[in-house]
Amino acid sequence: MAKMIFISLPVVDLPKATAFYEGIGFTHNPHFSDDAGACMVWSEAIHVMLLTHEKWKSFTDRPIPPASSSEVAFNLSLTSKEAVDAMNEAAAAHGGTADINPAQDLGFMYSRDLIDPDGHVWGAMWMDPAAMPAGA
Repeated sequence: MAKMIFISLPVVDLPKATAFYEGIGFTHNPHFSDDAGACMVWSEAIHVMLLTHEKWKSFTDRPIPPASSSEVAFNLSLTSKEAVDAMNEAAAAHGGTADINPAQDLGFMYSRDLIDPDGHVWGAMWMDPAAMPAGA
């Protein structure tokens, strides 16, 4: 089996969270979804499991951080600066918040950060490693 990553995230409103992730380019996998969780696919290797708070609490006694905190940030590589802009716009249009931090344009790398409806931080980014200056 190929190496894969499954990121599990607690969400308040599963249908709203599912619609948000579909809106920014993830695909819903109904085979690994039910009324307590939704499997959202970014690529063959990257999946996000959206879990209701009740389901999340069945895995751990640790508290769910408030939506205003930043416990971790996930970054997704995209094919162009325009795709980064489009994801950021889609986030705002589907219940998230765009540009929670200033956009970063280093010439060889471009990124914009957003949050989903539950406050999880995502960075949409494009990079051209061949254009990276020496020592960067």
